[in-house]
Amino acid sequence: MYNIFCNLKNNCRCNRCAVPVKFVLGPTGPTGATGATGATGATGATGLSITGPTGATGPTGPTGATGPTGATGATGATGATGVLGVNNSMLYVKSGTIGGIGTQDNPLPSIEDALAVVKTGGYIYVDAGFYPYSETMNINKNYISIIGRPGAVIYLTADVVPFLVTGVGNTIEGLTFTSDNPYPVEFIQLGSNDNIVRNNIIFGPTQSGGSDTWIVNRGIVTQTSTTNNWIDGNILYSLRQAGYFNPNSSGFVTHNVVFNTRGWVVDQALMQFSGNSWGSPANAVDIALLSGTTSGVPYDNVTQLQQNNSNANISDQR
Repeated sequence: MYNIFCNLKNNCRCNRCAVPVKFVLGPTGPTGATGATGATGATGATGLSITGPTGATGPTGPTGATGPTGATGATGATGATGVLGVNNSMLYVKSGTIGGIGTQDNPLPSIEDALAVVKTGGYIYVDAGFYPYSETMNINKNYISIIGRPGAVIYLTADVVPFLVTGVGNTIEGLTFTSDNPYPVEFIQLGSNDNIVRNNIIFGPTQSGGSDTWIVNRGIVTQTSTTNNWIDGNILYSLRQAGYFNPNSSGFVTHNVVFNTRGWVVDQALMQFSGNSWGSPANAVDIALLSGTTSGVPYDNVTQLQQNNSNANISDQR
């Protein structure tokens, strides 16, 4: 039996005789009819769905253009006006006001009204105007400052002491004191300790004749045994006496200007005088040291006392 082997290039040979055999291929026959489609195979199992990691957030885009502003709404009704509260540590007074409460815009009409409600350590500011006094006002609170504006006039109209100070540590400053007639009283009486009478103007009506015949009106008087009162920077004139210092009272009398009086009268008191001066018309006496007043400090030596007070005319009656 002979077998014919062919390679991929159609080279053939006999397996027994090894003789090359050459085949000549005939033409390709027609394509046969397509066979029927076979049945569809079973669907394979669904594969695993694995979501990948979220990517990084991209940069924020540019801000869009601002839209148009809406129309302004209607204005609401105005609320009621509030009432400014009163500070009882700082009160204001103006003569002639009605219904005031003590604020700067709505002041009280009198110092007495303010004194009734002011707190310890408070201030009472007195505006320009006339404040008539026919009764004594007792300043019986402590550490109160009564401060006058220019033109604030305490006007005495009766035979009474207008200002009596019985509280401690009070200040009377910047007021003008005078009267419609000369009365035999002082304008300020100090009946307590540690008070200040500063930068006031105190004067009386003109009296005829020599000053030794005048009604005994005085600027300032200290009660017996009051201590550490300070009288500074005042102007006193046309009075019988600028002041009278009763026994055992003490304090300081500094930088005052006194004229047309019978001077300061020291009656066994310990008042230290310095920096005072004297105007015109001259006083009958600038400082009178009455009998019984100490012969030591603060009045000796008298020459030094004179020099410390603008060459004062001192009547030494000790």
